[in-house]
Amino acid sequence: MSINSLHIGIFGRRNTGKSSLINMLTGQDISIVSNFPGTTTDPVKKSVEIFNIGPAILIDTAGIDDLGEIGNKKIRKSQEVIRKVDCAILLIAGNQFGDYEVQLIEQFKKNEVPYLFAHNKNDIDKIAAITVTAIKQHSNAEIIDFSTINPADKDRLITALKRIIPATAFQRSSLIGDLVRPKDVVLLVTPIDSEAPEGRMILPQNQTIRDALDNQCVTVVVRESEIPDFLQLGIKPALVITDSSVFGIVAEALPEEIPLTSFSILFARMKGNFTAFLEGTPHISRLKDGDHILLLESCTHQTSCDDIGRVKIPKLLQQFTGKRLHFTVVSGLSELPSNIRNFSLVIQCGGCMITRKQLLNRLHPFIQQGVPVTNYGMVLAYIHGIFRRATKMLEKEPVNLPLFPDN
Repeated sequence: MSINSLHIGIFGRRNTGKSSLINMLTGQDISIVSNFPGTTTDPVKKSVEIFNIGPAILIDTAGIDDLGEIGNKKIRKSQEVIRKVDCAILLIAGNQFGDYEVQLIEQFKKNEVPYLFAHNKNDIDKIAAITVTAIKQHSNAEIIDFSTINPADKDRLITALKRIIPATAFQRSSLIGDLVRPKDVVLLVTPIDSEAPEGRMILPQNQTIRDALDNQCVTVVVRESEIPDFLQLGIKPALVITDSSVFGIVAEALPEEIPLTSFSILFARMKGNFTAFLEGTPHISRLKDGDHILLLESCTHQTSCDDIGRVKIPKLLQQFTGKRLHFTVVSGLSELPSNIRNFSLVIQCGGCMITRKQLLNRLHPFIQQGVPVTNYGMVLAYIHGIFRRATKMLEKEPVNLPLFPDN
């Protein structure tokens, strides 16, 4: 699954061999290779298992030196990729190093993306000492001189990649591992409404069930209407995790002493800046008439009358605050609005379909600008008056998952 895979971006000018590099690493003709500059348009992703590294997503980007209006759009798409990758290869060829590469270096540093230089086509033109000197004036990153047509260079490049991959890219945190003990009963409440996929469960529910089983818990799954039936069994769960959309019903049905949270809040803790979410959520009570709210979805999906982000949350927020609010929705990992300071609140979904780094980088500009951020589940908990109850057992960050720095 891509959210558990290392994301490696390939960047550089047109015709340096980025597509050839993707094909070399995958062993397949995935990306179109051409001697005509500018062949690659939108970023191309390929899942691959790299020996001694594991599952990875390789992302082939358009040339950073592309021309014209269409070229500028390609460049913006390539720059967006930087925020989504765990590490990068900056590809050069023909001893070309200049402003384009320096700009990429600055973007890598800004987003804390480890990277290396790969000078391609050394079968035609080996890297020159003057090129190495120019690079070293701007970067201490490793430099590899290689050729995509030399099979032996593949192993050299992979070995160099292993040296720059951040340890956090492979760290897996448990959703509930520090909240429960083996043999604890965990009750999962999963409503079946128009948002529920036919014949299956949504990803956060699947992942939470697996996490509970991995932690040797006794896992019980019910709909919200069956909670009273479960309680009649005389079993007291160590933790109840519900879909945020039925927070009010579940909170009313459960005794106050039973710990309660939601799938969305658990993912907010595991993947996001949870401290910022805790601080940002109470700003709901400070919203004023005419305020603009940004809703960030991390995937694209069909919407319905029960859609939690586009329908339920806007309706409930306006009812709760009594204010006329304006809502903007950005789906997938699309480019963020440029006027981020115009928003009074940013509400992020659980982020089950993206990596922690992608979610942190997405919210980082808002946090830097002092715009309050929160999460779908935390908003619904606040509106239903159970924010403290739903978060009090979660107020420290999961171990081994450092936050994206504030500077």
